[in-house]
Amino acid sequence: MLDKFVTVLNNRGLILVSGDDARTFLQGVISGDSEKVTESQAIYAAFLTAQGKYLHDFFVAQLGDALVIDCEKERLPDLKKRLTMYKLRSKVTLEDISDDFEVLAFYGTEAVGSFGGLGEAQTWGSGIAFTDPRLEAIGSRAIVKKGSGPGRAQVEGYNPGSEEDYDAYRMKLGIPDGSRDMLIDKSTLLENGFDELNGVDWDKGCYMGQELTARTKHRGLIKKRLMPVTFEGDAPVPGSKIVAEGKDVGEMRSGTSGRGLALIRLEALEKGDPLVSEGVTLQAHKPEWVNF
Repeated sequence: MLDKFVTVLNNRGLILVSGDDARTFLQGVISGDSEKVTESQAIYAAFLTAQGKYLHDFFVAQLGDALVIDCEKERLPDLKKRLTMYKLRSKVTLEDISDDFEVLAFYGTEAVGSFGGLGEAQTWGSGIAFTDPRLEAIGSRAIVKKGSGPGRAQVEGYNPGSEEDYDAYRMKLGIPDGSRDMLIDKSTLLENGFDELNGVDWDKGCYMGQELTARTKHRGLIKKRLMPVTFEGDAPVPGSKIVAEGKDVGEMRSGTSGRGLALIRLEALEKGDPLVSEGVTLQAHKPEWVNF
C-alpha cells in the first residue's frame, strides 16, 4: 500500500470573500499577503487582536474569481462576524459556503509535492488543490464540491484515511491546529511557529496586531515554543500543567494516544530535565523546521 492518504476534514469551514475590494480588504486585517493569492498560489495567515494576540488562523486560496478562507468550522461564525466589523464601506461580500464545499487533506511520504512547492495551487476536480503553504512535509489540501473529492483522490492512488490519522500525522510534525493548540486572545504567533510556517509576511503593509508581532521577532522575546511530544498511554488533558524539577514549565495542548503538542519553556528544553504532566512523562522532539 502506498504511503499516500486522503482525509475529508469535517472540522473545516469555508468563507467565500468576493467583491471588488476583497483582496485589499483582507490585506489590511490578516498577517499574510493577500496580494500573493492567485489561481496558482495559496497562503497561510492569521487574524489577531490589536495587541497581537491570536484569534483565528486559516488558509486563503482563489476559487474562481473570489478568494476563499479555509478555517475552523466551529468558529467560522466568529471569524465572519469579526471580518464583517472591519468591512465598513468596502465592496466585499462574505458568504459561508461550507454546505456546498469541503476541505480534503492529502498526506503521507508519497503525497509530498503532489501539487508543486509551498503554496502552489492548481485546478483539481470541482475546485482547487494546493501544497500546504506551511510545510511541504505535511502534504496538500483541496477545496472541492462536497462528495466529489474522495473518489477522485482514490482513483489517483490515495488511500482513505481518518481524521485521527491526519491528526497524528500533523502532531508528529509539530503543526498546530488552530484553537486546539493556541489560546484565543492569549497566544502569540511566533511561539507557535508562524514565522517558520510562513504565517506572517514581514514585507507587507500594516495589519492588525503587526506591531507586537514585529517587536517579538526583532527583540527575541520568545520564551516558549509549541513542540511535539511523545508519551506512554493516554494523553494528558489539554491545558494540563507541565512540570520539570518541581517547576511549572509549560502546558499541554492537543493530544492523542502516545503523541501530542505542548507549549514548553525554552530554558526547560535546554536543561533536558524530565517533563511530567498529570503523572505522564513527556519526551519533547524538536522538528527539523523549527528555528531556535
